[in-house]
Amino acid sequence: MLLAILISNFAGNILLERFNGVPSEERLHWRTFLVKLGADNLKGARNEEFFVSSQKSVYIVYTVLGGVCIYIVGKDEYDELALTEVMFVITSSIKDACGKSPSERLFLDKYGKICLCLDEIVWKGILENTEKDRIRRLIGLKPPNPTEI
Repeated sequence: MLLAILISNFAGNILLERFNGVPSEERLHWRTFLVKLGADNLKGARNEEFFVSSQKSVYIVYTVLGGVCIYIVGKDEYDELALTEVMFVITSSIKDACGKSPSERLFLDKYGKICLCLDEIVWKGILENTEKDRIRRLIGLKPPNPTEI
């Protein structure tokens, strides 16, 4: 199961988080741990250079994408190899939604579209879609028609 997807800026402020199967009392621990892990290891990291860590029975893959840091936590069948595939799909979809590697500002400007991408990629802790074209098609939003409201 994918336990968490967390995206932060370089200052450690959480921009987006998704937890699956993690009790609410443990979430603060995970936020703090992941941001500290990134602060210790992502300084000077190249864009989309993947890092792997493990703690107890969970695996963590994290990277820098433009002006944001992305962390993915998984367990059981989502080992470091599976998480690397998930990370590739997420980074690719974020770049696609933003048009390039996002700065923090661009990420926040495209926040809604990025959330839709994540919803199509991961559903309740399970990897759903990995094909970029399918994800793009599924998140296509049609503006509401004012005459129907």
